Amino acid sequence: MPVFKNEGNGTWYVMARYVNWKGERKQKCKRGFATKREAQEWERKFQLQNSADLDMDFEDFTELYKNDVKNRLKENTWLTKEHIIRTKILPYFGKMKISEIGTKEIIAWQNELLAYRDEKRSPYSQTYLKTVHNQLSAIFNHAVRYYDLRSNPAAKAGNMGSEEHKEMLFWTKEEYKKFADEMMDKPVSFYAFEMLYWCGIREGELLALTAADYD
Repeated sequence: MPVFKNEGNGTWYVMARYVNWKGERKQKCKRGFATKREAQEWERKFQLQNSADLDMDFEDFTELYKNDVKNRLKENTWLTKEHIIRTKILPYFGKMKISEIGTKEIIAWQNELLAYRDEKRSPYSQTYLKTVHNQLSAIFNHAVRYYDLRSNPAAKAGNMGSEEHKEMLFWTKEEYKKFADEMMDKPVSFYAFEMLYWCGIREGELLALTAADYD
């Protein structure tokens, strides 16, 4: 067992040996555990994650998921996903083994979210419920695609919530000109709205423009 006691300060440390994704033999040292049990538990979880053993807890798999996808996403996109995972998914599934989560557990979780009411007795919106479910399903899809989980129980259980199609309103030319007249004393804002309105571009496209984009 690669767990040792530091006689100098009484803490425990782990020397874990593993093979990385390149097939190279590596060694990882983790120090500062107060007890031998804590050190052994850390080593157990580390080896499960490194071997992608789906007998691991769901919360441990989310760390693999984070390491795999975070750097591929915009920061705000990841922060939104991370908040949903931390507040809506891990409190229910965190300590369950990912390989043992089935449609029964998914449906029970859905029912809890569907029954939720805030202090004003308002439920979660249909769009939000759909977003939360999609995030859970994305984690299971990742496990199926890259870590050989047999199937996605969230997909089998079926979605909850739905897209809310809201009416999109547009300014007429006369309405925009009236607005633009009020903005002329704020040059930066005025030019930004001019480009947004007359070019029909989105806010993100505007913010991505550089001097080199202009003819």
